[in-house]
Amino acid sequence: MSLTHGLVPMRGRDPHEPHRASTPLELLFDLTLVVAFGAASDELAHLLSEGYVASALLGFAVAVFATCWPWVNYSWFASAYDTDDWGFRLLTMVQMLGVLLVALGLPEFFESVALRESPDNAVVIAGYVVMRVAMAALWLRAGRSDAARRSVCRTYALLIVLVQVGWVASGLVHLSFGVEITMAGALVVLEMAVPVVAERRGTTSTPWNPHHIAERYGLLAIIALGEGVLGTTASISAVVQEQGWSADALLVGFAGVALIFGMWWVYFLVPSAQVLHARRDRSFVWGYGHMLVYGAIAAVGAGLHVAAYFVEGRTELGETGTVLAVAVPCLVFVVLVFALYGYLLASLERLHLVLLAVTAAVLLVALGLAAAGASLVVALLAVAAAPWVTVVGYEATGHRHPGGDLP
Repeated sequence: MSLTHGLVPMRGRDPHEPHRASTPLELLFDLTLVVAFGAASDELAHLLSEGYVASALLGFAVAVFATCWPWVNYSWFASAYDTDDWGFRLLTMVQMLGVLLVALGLPEFFESVALRESPDNAVVIAGYVVMRVAMAALWLRAGRSDAARRSVCRTYALLIVLVQVGWVASGLVHLSFGVEITMAGALVVLEMAVPVVAERRGTTSTPWNPHHIAERYGLLAIIALGEGVLGTTASISAVVQEQGWSADALLVGFAGVALIFGMWWVYFLVPSAQVLHARRDRSFVWGYGHMLVYGAIAAVGAGLHVAAYFVEGRTELGETGTVLAVAVPCLVFVVLVFALYGYLLASLERLHLVLLAVTAAVLLVALGLAAAGASLVVALLAVAAAPWVTVVGYEATGHRHPGGDLP
């Protein structure tokens, strides 16, 4: 690719292009999500450790949406229209800058949410709008070249810009906390309605590649799991600082790594690429639902950071509350994965229900151990066993999928 080569028309890629994989540019973009997830998880852990549970969850939900939703839109667009020319690259860079702005604005935003003040969201909104306007520009460019889907592309661009007017207005006015949060909720609904409306404007949908999309989503899941690795490292460091290198430090490290590895294994049990290839109509719920999955994964990492605060004596939470900070998002993650699995295949296996029940029981045991006075290390080891219930269950049954053979 050279600047002298000019722009390549965005006429749409072959949705069945073989061996389609993530590009170096997409992987570079993903690095900004590492920073964003890290900032969001740090703030979640900080507020949880201070006892602001509701504020922590609200702020975290906003942070996950503000970073994941633009990434989701970009990934589906790139799957359909990536030309890798200088125009596409530069607008990708603009969106990367937007992600970093969002991440930089999160500390002030979380603090204002904790104090129930008018949200200090100017920097977050600025970064978000930068990403979305760049996305609208890409859709306009695609609409210029792809005659068959021109109305679809232009509808995307128009609706995205209109919603950004709402975001800018919400950032300029200073209303009460409740009113601003309500406005933000309404704008989130409008944002998520854009693809639904736009894709219905044409006779054919945008030509995204199912295997490419599944890979992109899987890579972001791995990035989110990185927060668990960081949380594990923080917990080990806290134990070492308090006790020196000991059996507890090693066991905490084992628990954290086992938990993250088990979650990784569970996520990739779902045959997303094969099902999306056969059933493209199931893409919306699968794609949107992943934002909740990413939030749950990153929240597990935040929970492990809370465990580090507990060891250091820097938290208002007791041991049971600390274990809850890890166990709850772990359970949410497993439930969401099974829910998406069942939705994709339009079938709910009895095995899934059994595995979910046993997983919940294991996590209840972990909470019971914490409440009974067992050490945090023992409770975390019990939490770490939870995702392995599904792993062992699937390995023992030979990965049978309902709904017949998948392509």
